[in-house]
Amino acid sequence: MGLGKELLYKFKYRWQLILYAEVLIYAIGVFALLYGVFLNSVLAIISALVVAVIVTFIKQPWTKDINKTVGFIDANLKEATYSSGLLLVSDQELTSLSKLQQYKVSQEIKSKLQTLTPPNTIRRALLVSCLLIIIGGLGYKTNVFKGFSNPLLNAKEKSKIIFTPIDSVFKNAVLKPELSSQKITIAAPNYARVAKITTENPNVKALVNSSVSWELSFDKKVSEVIMELNGKTQPLELTEDSYYIKLQVMESGIYNFRFKDLNRNTYLSDLYSIEAVEDEAPKVEISGIPQYSYFDFGQDNQIQFTTSLIDDYGIDDAYIIATVSKGTGESVKFREEKISFNNEIKKGAKQLQLGKKIRLNDLKMEMGDELYFYVEVFDQKQPKPNRSRSETFFAVIKDTSTNLFAVEGALGVDQMPDYFRSQRQLIIDTEKLIKERSKLTKEDFKFKSNELGFDQKALRLKYGQFMGDESEMDVAPNEMENEEEHDQESENHEDDDPLEKYTHDHDGANEQHLVPEKAEEKEDPLHDYIHNHSDPEEAALFEESLKTKLRKALNIMWDAELHLRLYNPEKSLPYQYQALKLIQEIKNSARIYVHRIGFDPPPIKEDKRLTGDIKGIKNYQKTASNSFEQEFVNIRRAIVRLDEFINTNGNYEKSDAILFQMAGNELALKAIEEPGKYLTTLQKIKTISENKMHSKSEYNAIQKVLLALLPETEKQPGSKQDFKNEINSLFLNKLTGYE
Repeated sequence: MGLGKELLYKFKYRWQLILYAEVLIYAIGVFALLYGVFLNSVLAIISALVVAVIVTFIKQPWTKDINKTVGFIDANLKEATYSSGLLLVSDQELTSLSKLQQYKVSQEIKSKLQTLTPPNTIRRALLVSCLLIIIGGLGYKTNVFKGFSNPLLNAKEKSKIIFTPIDSVFKNAVLKPELSSQKITIAAPNYARVAKITTENPNVKALVNSSVSWELSFDKKVSEVIMELNGKTQPLELTEDSYYIKLQVMESGIYNFRFKDLNRNTYLSDLYSIEAVEDEAPKVEISGIPQYSYFDFGQDNQIQFTTSLIDDYGIDDAYIIATVSKGTGESVKFREEKISFNNEIKKGAKQLQLGKKIRLNDLKMEMGDELYFYVEVFDQKQPKPNRSRSETFFAVIKDTSTNLFAVEGALGVDQMPDYFRSQRQLIIDTEKLIKERSKLTKEDFKFKSNELGFDQKALRLKYGQFMGDESEMDVAPNEMENEEEHDQESENHEDDDPLEKYTHDHDGANEQHLVPEKAEEKEDPLHDYIHNHSDPEEAALFEESLKTKLRKALNIMWDAELHLRLYNPEKSLPYQYQALKLIQEIKNSARIYVHRIGFDPPPIKEDKRLTGDIKGIKNYQKTASNSFEQEFVNIRRAIVRLDEFINTNGNYEKSDAILFQMAGNELALKAIEEPGKYLTTLQKIKTISENKMHSKSEYNAIQKVLLALLPETEKQPGSKQDFKNEINSLFLNKLTGYE
């Protein structure tokens, strides 16, 4: 049945068409609203297209296929008896009963489908669109939204240079020249690779060293046109029918134009800004490695990292500056090398990712040598490029070998024992004990583990001396010696007097009272305020960070000794490694890296050497004067003069022109930094300097801005004058009497 299938597809197309109509209605409403409010067809068209796309994705008309159409008809049309799907099946695939049902359904829905409406919200879309059209029409007729439309509607008018006559009354006002066209061209430096920009906006924003040209045309002839920039005047050159000037932007500033007509009437434009944008230095960042890297001897001592370079106008070159230090103390030597990256540097690229792998062996580094390196990058700024460098990174090959100090008898003393080697030797002995555990008897294993624990204790006590801890190693031998002497004295006394146990020694009984008691020492009143460097507990040998690390190492050594005493060397080994790492950090923290600066002394003339001739040599003298200069002197004077204009209606004098011109120059320095804040006030001050008076409200507004510009006065020490009268004095005296 082709007729039934055709009916279903027509219903599907009608459903999709209604949904697309809703999208169009919403778009027309938005277009009418924005055009009526802003009178900007471009903005209205773009907004209508955006709304149309959004509503289309919400409605999704393309998803209403034939299957959804069949489902909707079966659910809302009882005459279809849930058999409208048979209309899509060919006659060859149906049985006789199915063909009969297919024919019946096609006849029933033929007339009913015309009255069935697909699901839609077109009425709501029409209502919303009509409301938007009405609002847009009212805005267009009554111009109610004029305040909202000005930023977009009058953008071109705002960018136009406006001239006003200096004198309120001038000759031949009908023949006043008007600016017919203006063109400003900005050409960035060649290295920036930026196309020329042509605009009408007089507020210029350009890269430093850019060329900016102004071309002004008037509808009538004028005698001359002058540009005033940062207090300097430059005439414009007449070329055919326009006036032209070209400048190179090196710094920010404020400018305006001035021209005279054929009747010598002077016209002045508003003030406009030139903002010189600095070419920023490139940014460099190293990732992939820690700032400090340590390598053991024999380890694969190589470092690999990635460097990210970013610049606003293009990178010119980048490389690695590596410095290798050998030796210690006064015998230290430095060698500096310049290393290239693995990747080729593409000149002019604004963003680069460079990788590098440095093998310390290739730099001929040995144990104890240190590597300091950083990345240096240059951009393409001309004539002098910007330079940036990364942080300094360090790579150290640990030195485990030391020189032993050998002595004979009492000929010498090693004042610096090899503390840093002892902990490593303990680790080696502990690892050896763990490997030989299966070969040793239980008694031998415990004996060796306990011996290692004693060695760990001895090392801990040595380090404890630096922290002011009591030394058990010094106390124990003395106590043992005293005990031995006491035993020997007891034996000698027993041999000398065998009857001592059976007699009374009256003199010896009171022996403790025969010895005078030692007077109690008085407490030192300065004890809490001084450092007693002879007392190891109070001596400040290290800075706070080193003390913290050393105390942490001592605590870890205690745990290592504990497990060795408990015959668990496996548990002690991690603590020993931690203690060794902290000791190594304490050792390296005292090293300070200073970049080597070469110095080539001037050659000495052999004929004057050792002659003692001091002719031409003068003593160094320096004379300095600390004179205080008050900021914004002219602005302060202008504030006072404005106060006279407001309160006394003072007359304008010739000296006011110079005063307000100088005050405007001081304000221009701040206007360059913040043009939007001070440009209007600067324009008004300039008109005052041109002998154009304002109202009192305008004077108040100018004075308020100038007062806010002044810095706060620093408070000077001195006596404070308070307002006192006889009543206040009596009141204060009365209060004093009650005290």
